[in-house]
Amino acid sequence: MGLKKLLFFILFLVSQFLAEAQVRTYTTARLNGDPPDIDGRIDEAVWEAVEWAGDFTQKEPYEYAEPSQKTAFKILYDDNNLYVAIRAFDTEPDKIERRLGRRDNGEGDWVAIGISSYNDKLSAFGFSVNAAGVKGDGVVNNDTEWDDTPQPVWYVKTSIDVLGWVAEMRIPLNQLRFAKVENYVWGLEVMRTIFRKEEFSVWQMVPQDADAWVSRWGELHGIKNIKPKKEIALTPYLMGGVETSEKEEGNPFRTGTNWQYNAGLDGKVAITNDLTLNFTINPDFGQVEADPSQVNLSAFELYFKEQRPFFVEGSNIFNYQLSAGGGFGGRDNLFYSRRIGRRPQYYPDLNTDEYASIPDFTRILGAFKLSGKTRNGWSIGVLESITNEEYATIDKGGQRRKEPVEPLTSFFNARLQKDINKGKTIIGGIFTATNRFIRDSTLRFLPASAYTAGIDFEQFWDDRTWNLKAKAVFSSVSGSKEAILRLQEAPRRFYQRPDATHRTVDSTLTLMQGTGFSFRAAKIGKGHWRYGLKGGWLSPGLAINDMGFLVRSDAIDQSAWVNYVIWKPFSLFRKMDMGISQWSGWDFSGKQLFWGTRTRWSTQFKNYWSARTWGSRNGFDIDRHQLRGGPAIRKPGTWRTGGGFSSDNRKKLTGDFFIMRAWGDVNYRQAFDIGFNLTYQPLPSLKLSAGPTYVHDRETAFYVTTSEFQGENKYIVANLDRISLVMNLRINYSITPDLTIQFWGQPYFFSGDYWNYKDVVKAGSKDYFSQFHVFNENEIRYEENDNEYVIDENGDGQTDYSFGNPDFSFFEFRSNFVIRWEYVPGSTAFFVWSQGRTGSTPDGQFSLSENVNNLFDQTPRNIFLLKFSYRFSF
Repeated sequence: MGLKKLLFFILFLVSQFLAEAQVRTYTTARLNGDPPDIDGRIDEAVWEAVEWAGDFTQKEPYEYAEPSQKTAFKILYDDNNLYVAIRAFDTEPDKIERRLGRRDNGEGDWVAIGISSYNDKLSAFGFSVNAAGVKGDGVVNNDTEWDDTPQPVWYVKTSIDVLGWVAEMRIPLNQLRFAKVENYVWGLEVMRTIFRKEEFSVWQMVPQDADAWVSRWGELHGIKNIKPKKEIALTPYLMGGVETSEKEEGNPFRTGTNWQYNAGLDGKVAITNDLTLNFTINPDFGQVEADPSQVNLSAFELYFKEQRPFFVEGSNIFNYQLSAGGGFGGRDNLFYSRRIGRRPQYYPDLNTDEYASIPDFTRILGAFKLSGKTRNGWSIGVLESITNEEYATIDKGGQRRKEPVEPLTSFFNARLQKDINKGKTIIGGIFTATNRFIRDSTLRFLPASAYTAGIDFEQFWDDRTWNLKAKAVFSSVSGSKEAILRLQEAPRRFYQRPDATHRTVDSTLTLMQGTGFSFRAAKIGKGHWRYGLKGGWLSPGLAINDMGFLVRSDAIDQSAWVNYVIWKPFSLFRKMDMGISQWSGWDFSGKQLFWGTRTRWSTQFKNYWSARTWGSRNGFDIDRHQLRGGPAIRKPGTWRTGGGFSSDNRKKLTGDFFIMRAWGDVNYRQAFDIGFNLTYQPLPSLKLSAGPTYVHDRETAFYVTTSEFQGENKYIVANLDRISLVMNLRINYSITPDLTIQFWGQPYFFSGDYWNYKDVVKAGSKDYFSQFHVFNENEIRYEENDNEYVIDENGDGQTDYSFGNPDFSFFEFRSNFVIRWEYVPGSTAFFVWSQGRTGSTPDGQFSLSENVNNLFDQTPRNIFLLKFSYRFSF
């Protein structure tokens, strides 16, 4: 290498280091005179008070390169607002992608500004808009965690001209949080994406190998003599609607028509400059999309995503994952907000001539959450919800009585976190309390009180290159003997398992307590390599499901991983990611339950198509839950492989395809999943999508029932051939950014065909098939008239026990049609039409044509709602 080339190379490295290390500043000015009209034109003279800032740097795909198009911005302020103008130059303005959509779903070209008004290097407020004027907003927590659930009230307009396009914003200061000082210095970032190139550029460069974001932003200077603003907003609502369904003769509660009405109030009050109180009185969530259809044949509860706005917005502070590193057990959480307002947990016993009206959900009388972050680095979250005591109305020949189905309940969650040394150290804690006010003995199967607590610690080193996280949790549940016995025998524990020698059922207990711990140590930044190790335990007595979500307890697990990331384009590839991981687990007796390993690879090509593939090996699985409290079944190892590809998402027609195949050792199981999703955007305002998924799973020993014979439990399993087909359909039409029409529909078909029935005789044997005795034709017969199987084990010609034919087909259609109009910022009107059709047949053979015909033979349940809210700001 010649001297000239060597000097050039050294200068290049120095310039790259300085570009990375330099903190850029922008100095704003106070607005003099009338504020600008927010019309997307920035042609008022008031904008001349400050200079344009620019010189953006490309972050993706070519790190540190000059962007293909220039971007510039200006910022003004007055006592009440920030005013932002962003000029996105474009030499080909006819290629600017303007796609309409609902808030926080704007695609196409977009710009954004991030403001860290705390200037704590950890948190920030983000405001974005695409070229069509669709807003996006949210907050950043812990430097990199984006939360788009908050819905701040701010104003923006866009326009396109011969120079490119313009975004003009007005951000009220009461939507930011800051303490009073004379001269303010805030963190600042301005961003732009050019959709047709998938090019992302920023004003303050943050390297791609940095696990950092807000902490590397530039600074906003020049703001002086303003006062923090305390927001007060009240939003009352009115709702009216009607439900139509099939009329049931003789049932006084199923008349075919049910009129509905409701009213309530949502509020937001800034208690201090740092803390905000959100509250709701008698909330209604009729506009929320229905949960997707599922058939659950496992012993465990299904997890459903929270979609109710009050519990979604700002929920990050209240969530507390049990796993310090996500992944395995990542859904286990001390706070699962779907517990609040859940379906009543008791169903009264009815005589054949009785009918019951039971609420679909427990009514939330009121809830509040106090949240925010202080200037000293304390993040605070307090949530309290009260749900109603609910009753079933039971009718017998016109005579009615009431029975309680859910007690009055209080749900409390308090969360604290403290940032130390500019976020290099984070400590925190959480406490939750569920208290039920049980007045009737029929509800004593529910715990009277349940408390959980947790502490967490996180440390970063070497500019967020290395990270250590640790969490410890504790639970205490008290109640009647019946309630605690129910917890011991629940699927998460199954203390009654005959082979669980390290734990036993105690029917005299009125208290259950447990602990959990997890840690993660990992390299998360700098360079292309990422790797780490994590592990933890959940003790048998850990019980958090009164307010949280826990799939299983009595578990010790560990995992490790290595990833390699390439973000700079090379050869055919735009970027690439690959990795390998392993995991294993034990119970508290020290018995190993499973182990596995996985490798994966994904890439995006320079033509903007993407591909991915993966493969895994599970060595074995000690299934402690399959027999619903019976002994554990040892399942052989399984190979799995899968992959998929996605087309160029910049096009009007895009697609994503995936496939998965699984093979069990000794042919004990086979599985095949395949699906795709097609999205078509014929107009900037119209987006259509359809995504079918087909799943076919065969297993040789799936639980059917437990019977008793000669004083012993008989655990019956069978081969199960299950097939499901689901289609997700969506239509999104945006008349304006504030007036949208959305449709979601989902037909779902499932069939389960059981055959080759067996009795479990040697559970846990390493020889898989020796664990079962297959009933021969002399031991089992099918009684068609009764639709049941009769077992004669001892061959004496007498029925020893019997069980119903488990074969079935299930079909369901769910849909939501929603017109949403934000006629004034923060004030909305909804029209909602929800429809559901559900049915089943005792036939396990999958036939799409028969299932479709059966589905449309069902009488639909329709709900029509009108809801209006208006925001009063003080």
